Parts: sequence; C-alpha cells; structure tokens
Amino acid sequence: MTDAAAHALLAEYFAYRAQTFPNPAGYVATFPAPEQFVRPLGVFLVVELDRADVGCGGIRSLGNGRFEVKHLWLQPGVQGRGLGRALLAELERVAVGLGATELVLDTNASLDAAGGLYRSTGYVDVEPYNDNPNANVWLGKVLD
Repeated sequence: MTDAAAHALLAEYFAYRAQTFPNPAGYVATFPAPEQFVRPLGVFLVVELDRADVGCGGIRSLGNGRFEVKHLWLQPGVQGRGLGRALLAELERVAVGLGATELVLDTNASLDAAGGLYRSTGYVDVEPYNDNPNANVWLGKVLD
C-alpha cells in the first residue's frame, strides 16, 4: 500500500467513485492503513496490463480466519476482460494461504458489475459487519 502504483490507483479509484456514486456529495474516501495489507495480515495487489498499472485490490485480516476484500477496482477502459475475476481468484488463493476460512466484503448496489462478479463467484448476502458509509451491500464466501 505504500507502493506509488498502489497509492495512485487507489486515488484514481476514489476519484472515480466520488464521480459515479449515487450521491456524489455523500461519498467518503478513506485510504486504508498500509500495515493491514502486509503479510501475514493481508496483501495488496496491482494489476498490470501491457506494462501499465490498470487495477488493484487487497485483502486484510479481520481475525479468526475472516479476511476482507478491499478496493477491488479496474480502470474503466480495461473492465470486461476478465481481469477482475482473475484478481479476485488470486486474492482468494492468497487468503487461503494466509489461513483464511471466510472472505467478506462491502459494496454498493450501484456497482452492478462488481455485484455480479461477486455473486457469480459464490459470494452471498451476509449481515453488515462494519459501518462503512459507502456500503449498502455486505457479502461473504466460505473458502475451501
């Protein structure tokens, strides 16, 4: 998370979400604490395509085998190519290696493609586990 590419992508993501949020004035951007994304507590990955940084996503431990998917995002110009699905699969693989038995995430119903990706890969509705003001959907998946 202290990597310049990761920080730049997060800033781009937050700006994009502020512009596309159902209530732009209501979007709250918060850079996560970098130490939460350092092994064994988590990881943060940058997606590269043709030597360009085009996306990112991370996982962080919430304790007791539960990890959270955070800030999975791809630039609009590369969406729809399967990169998000590949990134999510890699985050799940790494999570299992870190001892995760469950992944959870929060999102917003306005993110149709993200919701479709998560649900098509086995995520189901769970009770809210945080008070993220940007979220109105909480999903989880038990890992094998």
